[in-house]
Amino acid sequence: MNEFELIRHYFNQQHSGSANRSTGMALGIGDDAAVLQPSPNCQTVVAVDTLVSGVHFPENASAYDIGWRTLAVNLSDLAAMGATPRWFTLALTIPSIDENWLQAFSKGLFDCAQRYDIKLVGGDTTAGPLTLTIQVMGEVSKSEFLTRSDAQAGDAIYLTGYIGDAMAGLGIMQNRYAANGTQREYLLDRFMKPTPRIEAGLALCQLANSAIDVSDGLIADLGHIAEASRLSAELQLDNIPVSDPLIKLLGKSEAQQLALTSGDDYEICFTIAPEFEDQLPALFESLELNYSRIGEMSSGKGVSVFNPGGSSVTENATGYQHFS
Repeated sequence: MNEFELIRHYFNQQHSGSANRSTGMALGIGDDAAVLQPSPNCQTVVAVDTLVSGVHFPENASAYDIGWRTLAVNLSDLAAMGATPRWFTLALTIPSIDENWLQAFSKGLFDCAQRYDIKLVGGDTTAGPLTLTIQVMGEVSKSEFLTRSDAQAGDAIYLTGYIGDAMAGLGIMQNRYAANGTQREYLLDRFMKPTPRIEAGLALCQLANSAIDVSDGLIADLGHIAEASRLSAELQLDNIPVSDPLIKLLGKSEAQQLALTSGDDYEICFTIAPEFEDQLPALFESLELNYSRIGEMSSGKGVSVFNPGGSSVTENATGYQHFS
């Protein structure tokens, strides 16, 4: 099987290359490039991420989970911008052609794509160490997108879901933690099968002032909002949402510390003016998603986390950094 046969067999299964109004493609996979048609009165949002075996997921991870995770973590960037997913490209570098691996990988990839209604429109394949690069493209109505730089002093800081779970799941895969049954399954899925909060991002687009997805750790990522908005963020430690399975695994104190500094949960951290907070209960009830008020934006710089006694617990705390 050569490169072109590989693409036809495993990755050209969503559509033909003909015009397709519903997908916004005038020309899809099979030519030198795709031809896309954005929706009227919309702007295109583009993001790209690379995942490397042994760095972003364990080398022994299942091919299906790698396929899901590779797309899901990229979709999280669209969620944080309040964008609707439309198209993506895949650059796939693999050591050799393993048909069983490719079958499972492509199934995980397309199961995720179907869940979030996004279409593969092209890419590239090459030989080398397992590396996956996905570029996602989404749409927003003109000038209606979320950024990191529009937080205001006095904004409340909120977080969707729970954080810290994904890193615990990775720890289980690396045999650093021991868990069994539903606890193990939940934490493993939180790392390998993250849920990009697309629906939440779309709903928050009209309410929130700023947003970011938690990929490198809460302190690090909220720090980007604080820096871009020229403000500080003050968090209350006991308001940081940690799940029961994580507390059961590590205890509350260690679970809270993991939640502050670990990444890969892909929840959305957002800030919102106090006058709009009363709209959040109905919004998140409709999404069937939990959310937590964790702090407030203020004048100053950086991110501070305070325990119930009022003392800071963030000295020397950082998030994930690739080249540290």
